[in-house]
Amino acid sequence: MQLIKILLYILPSLLTDSTLQSTVKKSTVLVCYGKIKPEYIKGYNYVILESLNFTSKEIKIIKAQNLKVFAYISLGEVNLHAPHYKVLKKHTIGKNENWDSYYLNLKSIKTQETLLSIVDKTLSKGFDGLFLDNIDNFTIYGPQKDQKKDLVNLLKKIKGVYPKKEFLQNAGLDLVPETLPYINAIVVESVSSGYSFKDKSYNLRDNNEFNNQLIRLKSINENSKIPVILIEYADSKKLFNQIVEKIKPSKFEYFIGNIDLQSIPKFKE
Repeated sequence: MQLIKILLYILPSLLTDSTLQSTVKKSTVLVCYGKIKPEYIKGYNYVILESLNFTSKEIKIIKAQNLKVFAYISLGEVNLHAPHYKVLKKHTIGKNENWDSYYLNLKSIKTQETLLSIVDKTLSKGFDGLFLDNIDNFTIYGPQKDQKKDLVNLLKKIKGVYPKKEFLQNAGLDLVPETLPYINAIVVESVSSGYSFKDKSYNLRDNNEFNNQLIRLKSINENSKIPVILIEYADSKKLFNQIVEKIKPSKFEYFIGNIDLQSIPKFKE
């Protein structure tokens, strides 16, 4: 299960100037689900935000300062605290105990209508596109593996309505042959880094595991002709630099941040 899901709908906090001063060299990608001032989001190629935290006016400001701005949406699960949870709670097929979220039933017309409505409302704010999470749920080992066709059909509908918008697929690499016509980039978390929720520690992946995943991603990148974006996690400048050294040869764009994803990243010495 993807780490990125844990912090949606958590009450955000504002950044301070001192927070910004403690950062190291920033990535070309920003993933942030907290509420931060638009003027602090500047100079990124990809920005991924929680749309509920920003107005259309603020999105316009952020777009003027960055290359592309995307909004988060989960097509596979609904969080207990999400605004649309009450609408879809009867259209779920089980609970993800690790993340306190519920698996959506994409075979339900109500589910599809609700998701399409969220897409419409979100994109109306002026985002360049959407960051699509939980796509791995629909792979052969996922809890919604029997809904793969329903997912692909939903992506087709969304792309049909918004052909000029861009869509970033998070994980679900096995589905790329089916989803490729409807996405513009692949995002993968924790290729070189990891995080243990048990002891709240950051770490580096085993070299063999890292190399095998990188080979696969390079193959997908070459064959699909779409970008691959890496999302990594670190808490110190030392680990940040170690991650950069590992992923730099790939030439993939990347984000390295704290596990809470609530602000522009900062790292301890």
